[in-house]
Amino acid sequence: VGWSEHAVGRVTVHDRRTGSRRAEVELPGPGSVLGLSARPEGGDEAWIGYTDFTTPPRVYRHRVGSGAVDLWMDAPGQVELRAGVSARQEAYRSADGTEVRLFLLHREGLEPDGARPTILYGYGGFNVPLTPAWSASAAAWVERGGVYAIANLRGGSEEGEAWHRAGMRDRKQNVFDDFAAAAEHLVAGGWTSPRRLAISGGSNGGLLVGAALTRRPELFAAVACSAPLLDMVRYERFGLGETWNDEYGRADDPTELGWLVAYSPYHHVVKGTEYPAVLFTVFDSDTRVDPLHARKMCAALQWATASKRPVLLRRERQTGHGARSVRRTVELQADVLAFLAAEVDLELA
Repeated sequence: VGWSEHAVGRVTVHDRRTGSRRAEVELPGPGSVLGLSARPEGGDEAWIGYTDFTTPPRVYRHRVGSGAVDLWMDAPGQVELRAGVSARQEAYRSADGTEVRLFLLHREGLEPDGARPTILYGYGGFNVPLTPAWSASAAAWVERGGVYAIANLRGGSEEGEAWHRAGMRDRKQNVFDDFAAAAEHLVAGGWTSPRRLAISGGSNGGLLVGAALTRRPELFAAVACSAPLLDMVRYERFGLGETWNDEYGRADDPTELGWLVAYSPYHHVVKGTEYPAVLFTVFDSDTRVDPLHARKMCAALQWATASKRPVLLRRERQTGHGARSVRRTVELQADVLAFLAAEVDLELA
């Protein structure tokens, strides 16, 4: 099991004795391999977990001898989209000339018109890859006629460990440059305009969109910022922050403090700036990223902004940074999508 070039999953068959490659398993499409298993006693069969942007997680059975692949177990329930979805990967250039890629999702047959309501999502850190995977919220957005883009920024592992290291510590600015260039690529490609472009991210991705809205406020109409890191001068003092200083840098080191201050979103809020609409979502029991980051940033933006666009904080009690019930997940995503849709004029009904 591994990744083909540029973050798409693959499974290859190798000779047990020599290790030489014998064949590649033909997967249903450009997606992600969730796991691989076989019988403990061996045999001719292997089971492959799989998902992509239009397929909820399912399990396929592969027969090594014949090369056959058949559906063995589907996800519970049925997902029926009222329109076909087109998913593809595009390349663009970042500020330093590096080639970066993004996945682009939209209705089949949809053509660029310069004004499509669009969400750009990113993470860019901790060696985390954004590979093809089913997302109910992305599907809902696309089904209503919107465009959804996922950027494979430096800081992740989509292009290997060197790609991760190119977006950490003193090179963190590369991540923000990659994200801004992704937004400009969507505009230049005729898909959207700054008036119809929203950005979304959580945790380290919340830092990403926080940096984006303070550095390039004119490029976005709306921002969904969930459980974010935003005060990078003090992040080590709260939650699990001290365990992340190898990724970001230490505030007690003068050189590394300079890296942090250079992009810390809270420290780059400027009064009189016309900021985009922002929805912060925080969770009272979050022991990983303290909600104080979003509370401080929300107050700073409400004080500073010269636009009439809302800056709001959605507080959720008795839930933390990660897993949650299905009901709470649906309620959170419904609120976020409704907020973004209202700000970029996507019709939901």
